[in-house]
Amino acid sequence: MDKHRIFIVEDDPKIATLLAETLRKYQYEVATIQNFDELVEEFLAFAPHMVLLDINLPSYDGYYWCRQLRQHTTCPILFISARSGEMDQIFALENGGDDFITKPFNYEIVLAKIRSHLRRTYGEYSSRQEERTIKQGKLTLYLESMELHMKDAVIPLQKKECIILDLLMGQAPKVVSRDSLLEELWDDQAFVDENTLNVNMTRVRKKLADYGVKSYIETMRGAGYRFILNPEET
Repeated sequence: MDKHRIFIVEDDPKIATLLAETLRKYQYEVATIQNFDELVEEFLAFAPHMVLLDINLPSYDGYYWCRQLRQHTTCPILFISARSGEMDQIFALENGGDDFITKPFNYEIVLAKIRSHLRRTYGEYSSRQEERTIKQGKLTLYLESMELHMKDAVIPLQKKECIILDLLMGQAPKVVSRDSLLEELWDDQAFVDENTLNVNMTRVRKKLADYGVKSYIETMRGAGYRFILNPEET
């Protein structure tokens, strides 16, 4: 199994470096934020199993970024902050955080909390066995987590990408009509541009290709789309 990946969002270089070095000693794969204006893009590219998120950040605070990340992931997000007030901790949890660690922190406590959340999310205490999934060969779509798994690879999905794969993988190899997709993706089809579905389908295809998935989505002209499982992934 791959190492668990942890994404550190901290604007103090010294703290970020020390935290990353400590985690790497315990065999975690670590990435630290490089450009705060591209935080979501860096998150999606790294596809971490966990995020360590500071509150005081350039431009937007950690509460804002937690809400943005929650549109893409259900992975554990642990706030790390010098703020110690009760309202700060409540606000962190209400904005999508899973835990709150106050600076200066004891590294043993940080590691214990990390292990605990990873166990509950991915390990022996994980509820993933109860999560609704769709399997096609070696591909497994986790619907609540919005992730597509292929062997040890974890592909993070955006909400609409997950809906598209849910419909196509769930009915494969049958064709899913454009109207069915539009109905699931948007509440009011009347105001959806015809090209919008094409754009979303292109994004899903690109993401599958970028992660080396050889299964693909076939366009059935005049009918809709269908998911084709590549023999190598059966």
